[in-house]
Amino acid sequence: MTHKRSLVRRSVRSSAAVVAAGAAALVLAACGGDDGDSAGSAGHGGHTATASASASASPSASAPASQGQHNAADVAFAQGMIPHHRQAVVMADLAPGRAQSAEVKKLAADIKKAQDPEIRTLSGWLSSWGEEVPAEGAMDHSMHGMGGMGGMMTDAEMSELENASGKAFDTAFMEMMIKHHEGAVEMAKTEQADGAYGPATKMAGEIVTSQSAEIEQMNQLLGKD
Repeated sequence: MTHKRSLVRRSVRSSAAVVAAGAAALVLAACGGDDGDSAGSAGHGGHTATASASASASPSASAPASQGQHNAADVAFAQGMIPHHRQAVVMADLAPGRAQSAEVKKLAADIKKAQDPEIRTLSGWLSSWGEEVPAEGAMDHSMHGMGGMGGMMTDAEMSELENASGKAFDTAFMEMMIKHHEGAVEMAKTEQADGAYGPATKMAGEIVTSQSAEIEQMNQLLGKD
């Protein structure tokens, strides 16, 4: 009997241990579930917060692409400088076959090398802003729309330059280009003062610096005649 009672007690203890272990496992599982839910909730909440942050950051992030953080002065600068540069390039293209002075030929080549890429950059800005890019051949008309400002050459002056050669071309080219550059410098200074788009005001500063130096160079060359 004693032996049987001992077996029964051990059996009861074993059963109790199994039950306790099972209960502990259930508790742990429940806790784990809670933790998982908490982690899931935290993760979801974190994701939501991140998504929310991204959503709130999205407008400012997309602003440079859609709005470009530009203003009316930036648009006017780009739309005015494109035809202005185009005319300078046309003038520069006349130099290789007409100029006598090697210095004038180099100056013309430098002008074209600097202004061709700027035309492409300015056009890209206008396109990204949803603004009109001045059409090819609209040089004089565009500038006339701005009150004839900018030092643009008239059709008569362009014809004069096209028909000149040798030293006469050199003189006419430099005199006209000085006037042309002075107009560009004034336009660039206006952009520096009124523009809001960083790359545009930076380009304006470069135009002021480079074209002011070329004006000085041309004045010196004219003074040698």
